[in-house]
Amino acid sequence: MYIVCTTWAAAKTHRLLDESGYQQLYREKDPISLNQETSMTTINAHSSSQRQRLPQINGNGLFVTDGGLETELVFHDGFDLPSFAAFPLLEDPGHRARLRRYYDGYLDIARELEAGLIVETPTWRANPDWGSQLGYSPEQLDAANRSAVALAEEVRTAAAADGITVVVSGCVGPRGDGYDPGDAMTPEEAQRYHAVQIGTFANTTADQVTAITMTNAEEAIGVVRAAAAAGIPAAISFTVETDGRLPTGQPLREAIEQVDAATDGSAAYFMVNCAHPTHFAKALEQHGAWHRRLVGLRANASARSHAELDEATEFDEGDPTDLAARHAALRDRLPAVTVLGGCCGTDARHVAAICSAWRANSAPAQ
Repeated sequence: MYIVCTTWAAAKTHRLLDESGYQQLYREKDPISLNQETSMTTINAHSSSQRQRLPQINGNGLFVTDGGLETELVFHDGFDLPSFAAFPLLEDPGHRARLRRYYDGYLDIARELEAGLIVETPTWRANPDWGSQLGYSPEQLDAANRSAVALAEEVRTAAAADGITVVVSGCVGPRGDGYDPGDAMTPEEAQRYHAVQIGTFANTTADQVTAITMTNAEEAIGVVRAAAAAGIPAAISFTVETDGRLPTGQPLREAIEQVDAATDGSAAYFMVNCAHPTHFAKALEQHGAWHRRLVGLRANASARSHAELDEATEFDEGDPTDLAARHAALRDRLPAVTVLGGCCGTDARHVAAICSAWRANSAPAQ
């Protein structure tokens, strides 16, 4: 089986029982009421004003981000990642060193192109349900997320020596399967759930959080609200099927507009990830102001559907040159895109080709 941005075939969405530590944490310190009581004045390592000046949305040019971390670790390095989670590797010094080296390839691209760099923490699965499944207590999960930010700060320090602007982003994943919305939460449930991990990131040096592989608008709304309450910017990255629609069937445009309407436009920006350009190109034919809310792309290497990838027996890393050309062909429809990386099956080769092709397409950003 070809493992992608879902998890192992047998691992499916589950809810924690009320007696679990995480649910107890919710009862003892409800994130929504706590933030309301403190009037959203959470003390953060970076001030809200600093964080609101995210350089990738303020005219500072191209920003490189990483590719398919988990697929690289599994298929290139031979790691066994239960629940497709990379964050447990932070505990072992040797594995942590491998994670640190992973970012060097993307730092090299930023250096070569004189671009910025967004460092996503390896915490896509470091949320309460998946953490519990992997045997992590609430305290251990909090420590893992903080450790991931500390690793990202090591990359920032290395980049600073070359004058490269770095944004550290706390990576947030979906509560359930990365492709199946399953029993979707309400926005209120999603806010309570994601406030735990987001609250941790808000009290570190992370500049923002990015919710990656969001399958439905309701969960995305909860993420944005939780981030706003914690005083940290949030980017939302939706995944789409081959028809350019979310796994719920909702058009991409409608999902973005729904999140903005429900949050007063509080999301810093939106992205698309874990889909091939041939999947979302048609969705971009719907013109409108929503195009300017799309700031980032993290495409899959393969043009196969999510279902086909799940059933595949061989790793499909696609064609980096073709993938780059398909990105460049979309540039005139995406005037606000400044963040480019990859998702399943991609590595630094793909991202270098994508960024170079985008830069070579001289259409000016507007």
